[in-house]
This record gives sequence, C-alpha cells and structure tokens, in this order.
Amino acid sequence: MPFQGLPGRLSEIRDRIEAARVRGGHGQAVRIVAVTKTHGPDAVHAAVACGLDDVGENKVQEALDKMAAVTVPVRWHLIGHLQRNKAKAATRFAVVHGLDSPRLADALAKAATDAETVLEVLVQVNVSGEVSKSGVAPTAVAPLAAHLATLPSLRVRGAMTMAPYDASESVLRSCFAGARAARETLVAEGHGEADALSMGMSGDYEIAVEEGATLVRLGTILFGTRGE
Repeated sequence: MPFQGLPGRLSEIRDRIEAARVRGGHGQAVRIVAVTKTHGPDAVHAAVACGLDDVGENKVQEALDKMAAVTVPVRWHLIGHLQRNKAKAATRFAVVHGLDSPRLADALAKAATDAETVLEVLVQVNVSGEVSKSGVAPTAVAPLAAHLATLPSLRVRGAMTMAPYDASESVLRSCFAGARAARETLVAEGHGEADALSMGMSGDYEIAVEEGATLVRLGTILFGTRGE
C-alpha cells in the first residue's frame, strides 16, 4: 500500500515541530505544506487522509494535471518559480509562494482581476544571495511592498525563502531571520495581513520553526523519493 508509513512519520514530524516551536518562543501556529512533486495523485489523497490539507507543487502543469485527478478538497500552494506567461494558471492556487518581481506582481494582479478573485501571495526573498535562487534582495522588499499596495487583486500574506542546501546552522538561522525581517518590512509598508513565513524543508524545518516559520514545505521526509 503506497505511503502506508505516512501516519507514523507525520506524527513524529508534528512532535518535532511542536518542540521546535516551544524552543523558538515565537508563539506561532505552524502548518505543514505537503510537497507532492514527482508523486502522483495518490500522495495527495494519502496526505489528506492524515489530516494534511495544504499541498505544494513546484510546477504549474504538474499541479494542474494533479488537480484534475484529485477528488478531495485541498489548498493548493504553488511553491516553485513562476514564469509570467503562466500567471493566468496561478489563480487556480490558494497561495503563490514565489512572487519575486514587480513584473510578476503585475501579471498576477491582471490574472486575478480577470478571474474576479483576490490571489494570496508571498514575497520570495533571496536572503542568501545565491544566484541559483529566485527572490528579491532584502533591500528590494520595501519598494516591492509599495508597488504591491497598488494592486488590490493581490493579498500579501507574508514572506518566503529558501535556505542554502547543506548550510551550517548559523547560516540557516541568518537566512531565516532575514525572511522574518522581510515580513516585518511588509507589515511596516502597510500589508497588515502579512503574518505568514514560508521557510524550512525536510532537512532544516526544525530550525526554521525555531526562527518563526508558520509554513514548512515538506516532501521527501513525508513521502520519500519517487519510487520508494
């Protein structure tokens, strides 16, 4: 039976998240975004059966194909890089984590307006400065926030970041603290609903929670790698 070990893994992960939340002292609620990329719709059904109703996908087309096959209600999160020419499809998601430029913001705002909806977005911040990662520089958060304030069809819900792979604990904490500062900047610039911090994946989620994460994006630790 696929994913038969998921309930036990999830129980342990939830215990670890709670312990990290207490250690961190930020007092935040933490939600798990179950990342089902490269897995089929059965992974989504398994997640929902365990009480996870937030599901993350990296690629728009893979997500759309999965949406068509999934028969249970879930909140779909687009957590990967989004090209502007696919902005229209972004309105199929509950939350877009990767808003990383004013031009993408404009494209998403137009798509949301055309769909007569308000799209929830997170500003992706490249705290580490890695050229391989998307996201705005921390110094660009305030100007982007000001621009977003002119786009009523977008609701800014917080910040998102990706830490460097295999980084030391001090580097991870610095990266996550930078995202926390970016969220504070969003609030200071008038986005009062920016209370979410999407950060932390399978290898570093406990440190992320200690640093204030409210959304942790977990894939491998839940579902294993494809074919396991």
